Amino acid sequence: MGLFGLFGKKKKETLDKGLEKTKENVFSKLARAVAGKSKVDDEVLDDLEEILVTSDVGVDTTIKIIHRIEERVARDKYVSTSELNGILKSEITALLTENNTGDNGEWTLPEGTHPYVILVVGVNGVGKTTTIGKLAWQFKQAGKKVYLGAADTFRAAAVEQIQIWGDRVGVPVVKQQMGADPASVAFDTLQSAKANGADVVIIDTAGRLHNKIGLMNELKKIKDVMKKVVPEAPHEVLLVLDGSTGQNAFEQARQFAAVTQITSLAITKLDGTAKGGVVIGISDQLKVPVKYIGLGEGMEDLQLFDKVQFVDSLFK
Repeated sequence: MGLFGLFGKKKKETLDKGLEKTKENVFSKLARAVAGKSKVDDEVLDDLEEILVTSDVGVDTTIKIIHRIEERVARDKYVSTSELNGILKSEITALLTENNTGDNGEWTLPEGTHPYVILVVGVNGVGKTTTIGKLAWQFKQAGKKVYLGAADTFRAAAVEQIQIWGDRVGVPVVKQQMGADPASVAFDTLQSAKANGADVVIIDTAGRLHNKIGLMNELKKIKDVMKKVVPEAPHEVLLVLDGSTGQNAFEQARQFAAVTQITSLAITKLDGTAKGGVVIGISDQLKVPVKYIGLGEGMEDLQLFDKVQFVDSLFK
């Protein structure tokens, strides 16, 4: 069984509920687009293109999806509108597969990584600290020893917030005073974690995109210093994005990808938005897998991303 448990009925219900606003947005428009039509023609495809773009799938990714459906229509000669949902599900799932997004329900810590180091990046307000706290809780629930590093020393509130989460979850937080060198905090965190036999280390960082050069240098320094303690660190660079911001999340993703190598994505706040299509678009455009999605306030509402279940919930 994976670290975060099997993808059972309760998780599926959470996923369905979390994507409800997006689903209603897509389906109400889709129903109007196919009303009175028996087959998928150019007009239906034009309407579908508009629906996907306005659901924040993104223009480039939408064009790919439409092109795939056009090929299916041309190959099969006749595709009924009743088949459209099934085709959308299969083509979007295939697209996510091409972007290395797996079905993470069975994900476990890779062997030989002790501790497994996750460097978390993202701007303020996207749910970064909350995601770190929920990840720490879920790893701990799976019986793993977790350490947190408060390397966002730019804001006093950031250190306080991660300490609150550490206390709440019951995991140690390594921190220094505000304004301290973030790389020094990361170094201390890994040294302490390694000395105490930790399984997982999660390092928070500052996300000051208005100063890209400074951010790039800071992240490079953090990575270089961590390698002195754990040569393979970080094993994962997780970018946290707020799904409710739609196209703004796209832009943030692009900017972070320009300054550091992102290996996985966590997309939060999907339960409060009709812009859930952003998950598909960002993964496609960055060629980076979505690993976690946030679907509510509860600790268990941060889920490992399962592309088949996600697409099923979106086009159910």
